[in-house]
Amino acid sequence: MPDDVFKALADPTRRKILDELTERNGQTLFEICARLTTKHGLGSSRQAISQHLAVLEAAGLIRTRRQGRYKFHDLTTEPLERIVTRWLKPDAPENTP
Repeated sequence: MPDDVFKALADPTRRKILDELTERNGQTLFEICARLTTKHGLGSSRQAISQHLAVLEAAGLIRTRRQGRYKFHDLTTEPLERIVTRWLKPDAPENTP
C-alpha cells in the first residue's frame, strides 16, 4: 500500500490534483483540467490528467462515482492516515513490537 501512495505523491501534477480536490471535492475531469490550467498554468491534456487520476485511484487516494453521464472524483485520506499512524504515532498498536 505505501509504495503506491508514495509513487502517486511523487509527481507534482498529482499533488496539485489532490490540492484541488482538497479545496473543492467531487470534481469532474473537465473541472479538474480547468482548475489546473487557470490556477497552476498547467497545459496538460485531458488524457494526461485522466492517467494521473487513474494512478491516484489505484493508490486509494481518490474514489470515483458516476451520476448520469458524469464521473466525479473525491479525495480519500485513509492511505495518508495509515502512513501517519505508522511513522508519526509510535504508540499506535500497529507499531508495537
